[in-house]
Amino acid sequence: MALYEHVFLARQDLAQAQVDALAENATKIIEDNNGKVVKTETWGLRSLAYRIAKNRKAHYVMLEIDAPGDVVAELERQTQINEDVIRYMTVRVDEHEAGPTVMMRKGERDRERRRDRDDRGDRGPRRDREEGENN
Repeated sequence: MALYEHVFLARQDLAQAQVDALAENATKIIEDNNGKVVKTETWGLRSLAYRIAKNRKAHYVMLEIDAPGDVVAELERQTQINEDVIRYMTVRVDEHEAGPTVMMRKGERDRERRRDRDDRGDRGPRRDREEGENN
């Protein structure tokens, strides 16, 4: 069987429970057709680079799949029908990434930076003066 990464973007107005249900539905489609979902990651609500179908943000979900090509075709067919999914992309990969993906590591790194900054007491540049005011 081949290895794939399937990422889909769900509408911004969905609740997290609905997004999880979409991921479970995709998993069910894959498993019903003799495929296997190796890992599921929810990347959360993120801003889009440009507006898609009047959405400025979207819920990102990534599935790592081990399945034959016809299973991926069926998954994409079902995803295309779903009105809650605004974009999707499936890519064949040579191997799945061990551990968390880059997107998950980026979130952890950002949280650590904020925590370190808060521990130092560094709150960023002072905003107590108006621009152009030289005292």
